[in-house]
Amino acid sequence: MFKRIQQQFIRKRILKNLKKRDISKINEPLKTLGFLVDEDLFNDFEKLYELAGEIGLQRKDIKIFTFIRVKKKLPSLRQNQLNNKHFTWKGEIVNLNAKEFLDLPFDVLVGYYKGSHEFLNLMMSTSKAKFKVGFSGVDDRLSDLLINVDLMKVEDFKNEFIKYLRVLNKIS
Repeated sequence: MFKRIQQQFIRKRILKNLKKRDISKINEPLKTLGFLVDEDLFNDFEKLYELAGEIGLQRKDIKIFTFIRVKKKLPSLRQNQLNNKHFTWKGEIVNLNAKEFLDLPFDVLVGYYKGSHEFLNLMMSTSKAKFKVGFSGVDDRLSDLLINVDLMKVEDFKNEFIKYLRVLNKIS
């Protein structure tokens, strides 16, 4: 019962975020890159940093924030991680580091997760990123570009991502 109420609030919040999104700077070149990652599916973050290096970004220009689903509230020393316990029943995020991450105006934000993931969908819709990239199978209203590759095949993603960034004049 509680979970259904929370999901309903999250859906409403996503719709509200989609309506108020500013797309005026969608064509800005890539200088900063963010990743929202489902840590249950992918946790080799060094490959994401390598990708940033290949497109000419320094390590300081890339930020990775992860989500991991937990059953009990466990303390974590990682600052760039949140879990389902960091959301109120109204779908509000109570993790300050997550709020800071979502307020950063990334030139490109990649939602590195698949399927219907209500918490990461909410984060994608809340983000102030100028251009958003997702994977096929995710709610297409959240992303400006959907890439149809298996997210476990990082090389395939990297090739497609770089190709589309060039086509869209985000990188040279």
